[in-house]
Amino acid sequence: MKRRILLRGALAAGLAGPGLAALTHTRHELDAALSADHSTTDVGFWESTAERHSFGYSGQTPVDMLSSLLDDFADLRRSLSRAQTVQNRTALCHATGQMAGMAAIVLHDLGQHREAHRWFGTAARAAEQSGDRLLHAWVAAREAMVPLNYGAPQAAALLAEKARHLAGETPSAASALASAVASRAYAVTGDRDRAMKSVAETEALAGRLSPQQRADTWFGYPMQKHFVHTSQALTVLGETDRAYQAQARALELSRAPSLMTRALIAIDQASCRAQDGEQAEAARLTAEAYGGLPAAYRTGLTETRARALHRSLPPGTPGADRLADALGSPV
Repeated sequence: MKRRILLRGALAAGLAGPGLAALTHTRHELDAALSADHSTTDVGFWESTAERHSFGYSGQTPVDMLSSLLDDFADLRRSLSRAQTVQNRTALCHATGQMAGMAAIVLHDLGQHREAHRWFGTAARAAEQSGDRLLHAWVAAREAMVPLNYGAPQAAALLAEKARHLAGETPSAASALASAVASRAYAVTGDRDRAMKSVAETEALAGRLSPQQRADTWFGYPMQKHFVHTSQALTVLGETDRAYQAQARALELSRAPSLMTRALIAIDQASCRAQDGEQAEAARLTAEAYGGLPAAYRTGLTETRARALHRSLPPGTPGADRLADALGSPV
C-alpha cells in the first residue's frame, strides 16, 4: 500500500521524488542481478507469475498494475541472485524479460516515456540472456511504440525493423506486432507506400498465426489488437472507410474492462470523422471518450491522443470548448 501511495504521488508530480527513486532502484537491482552468475530453483513460480500479469490490466488502473509488478520484482531480484543452474537462470531471465517489458508498457501508457525506455532496456537485456529471439523481438516491437506515440516516428520505424529482423521469417505474434507497429510508424512519417505494404504484410501474418500465438495476452497478437493497430495506421493514412471497419471489429472483440483501448478506438473514430469534414462530431466523440474515463486513465497515451485531435480542429469548432474543458486546457 505504501508503495502505491508513493507511486501515485510521484506520477502526479511527473515521476519525481521517492516514487521515482523506488522505481529506479528496483530497475538497478534487476540489472545487477542479471549481471550476476547465479539463480534459483523456484522457476515455476516466476513463470506462472509472469503469465498471471500477462493478461493485462483486467480492470486494474495502470498505477495499481505497476505497483503489483514492482512488488514482485523485489522477490524476483533475490531469486536471480541466488546460486542456480544454467537452465534455471535462463528461465528466470525469460520471466524477468517478460515482466520488465510489462512494466515498461504500463509506464508508456502513463506517459512516462523516458522511464519506459529504461525498463525496455532491462527487458531486452534479460530477453537476450534467455536466448529467446521472439521475446527479444517482442520487447523491441513494444519499445517502438514509445517513440511512435510520443513524437519520434522515424525512431519507431527503426526499432520496428529491428524487431522484424529478430523475429525472422516464420509467422509469430512478435513478427505480426513488429509489422503492425512498422505500418503505423511509416504512416506517421508520410511514407505511404511502405505503410500500405506493411498493412498488407500484417494482414497476411495475422491470418497465419496459431491459436496460441493469437492468445489475448500482452505476448500474443489477438485479432482485437490487430484491428486496433490497423485502425491507427489507416486513420493516419486517411483511409477512413477501411479504418471505420477496423474500429468496429476492434470494439466487437474488446473485453468489457478495456477502458483505455475503447477510448483510444473512439478517438481514432473521431479523427476519421474530422478528416471526413465532421469536425463537430469529432470534438463530441473525443470529449465523450476522454471525459468519460476515470481520472486514473486520463493521462499519458489517452491524453496525448485527445490533445492531438483537439489541436487539429479549426478555431470555433462546435464542441471544441467541451473537449478543452475535459482536457483542462484553454480553448
